[in-house]
Amino acid sequence: QLKDLLHYYYPIEIDPNRTLEEKRPLMVEWWSKAHELLAQQEILKGDIPQIVRESDVMLRYPGRSEDGFDELFNQLHEHNVPLFIFSAGVGDILEEIIRQANVFHPNVNVVSNYMDFDDKGVLRRFKAPLIHTYNKNNSVLRDTEYFQQLSARTSILLLGDSMGDLTMADGVPSVENILKIGFLNDKVEERRGKYLDAYDVVLESDETLDVVNGILRYVLTE
Repeated sequence: QLKDLLHYYYPIEIDPNRTLEEKRPLMVEWWSKAHELLAQQEILKGDIPQIVRESDVMLRYPGRSEDGFDELFNQLHEHNVPLFIFSAGVGDILEEIIRQANVFHPNVNVVSNYMDFDDKGVLRRFKAPLIHTYNKNNSVLRDTEYFQQLSARTSILLLGDSMGDLTMADGVPSVENILKIGFLNDKVEERRGKYLDAYDVVLESDETLDVVNGILRYVLTE
């Protein structure tokens, strides 16, 4: 059923000819239906580590450096740079993936959709607010600790793989420099123009973090 929802709504999400106004209510519809389906499965909180361990999920491929995400997470941690992960996925799963990859450092913040478990540790619903591809912006973040953390930061490196990710840094008070790097993974020819207009750097079908780590190495050693 989740796959059926994906096949119906995903083409809408990435359709370059539809407006954001058209897409937003449909994204809310998709996420709400998906969360409802998950809540019906009576997933146990205690099973999440095993579910993640047995899955083939990964934090992007290592790339030529052999430790792509390690280098990214560790460089940022060593230099006390806040790493903020804004995801329309499931926060409990995402945190467990980062934990099992041994890179859940104190500078990492995750804002995502979190599961709401009952006293027996059974998933019953998802906590508000609902975060989907096209509302990853300061409307969901305004009152979070993350925003306070960023108030003195003047430079942001934004990594995204959808047009909705472009608003993730909106509302951060003192930004002077923002470098937007877009990962274009799907329907590359059709969407290239829009991505090139919106992002400063566009990486096509690149599952590594080589470019990002190269930029970071340069910036952090300057």
